[in-house]
Amino acid sequence: MELYSGRVEPSWIDYNGHMNVAYYHLAFDRGTDHFLRRIGLGEEYVEREKGSMFALEDHIVYMKELREREPFRVTLQLLGFDEKRLHFFLRMFHGERGFLAATCEHLSIFVDMRERRSALMPPHVKEALERLEAEHRNLPRPEEAGRPMGIARRRA
Repeated sequence: MELYSGRVEPSWIDYNGHMNVAYYHLAFDRGTDHFLRRIGLGEEYVEREKGSMFALEDHIVYMKELREREPFRVTLQLLGFDEKRLHFFLRMFHGERGFLAATCEHLSIFVDMRERRSALMPPHVKEALERLEAEHRNLPRPEEAGRPMGIARRRA
């Protein structure tokens, strides 16, 4: 599911001459906002019904650098959900050359904004997620999903 596309802004470039890590996160977050609107949890819903998704965890893997003004696009694959939580996987591709630049595994939880506590997702969101789950059911699980982080110790 393609969510968002853009170009690397000049202000996003760091002293290494490529897109700074903070802006990868920004681009993934913008893609997530588009996704939430598609499943009925956009800004209008938050304002009207006082319920929203809060991020619990992100794991970003940087694979190839993006440089100033290069185009990119963000896609999403639903990995799972339950009555409160949502687990999905975002990929960022170079917009012209097509290489995978970065991935982001994301876990979030539905929150009642009045009480600032977790709550059950509304039925219309559950239905949208069930439809998407059916579409994504046969997609291969991303290799990077659930990947541990650390430094492997070398044996002497």
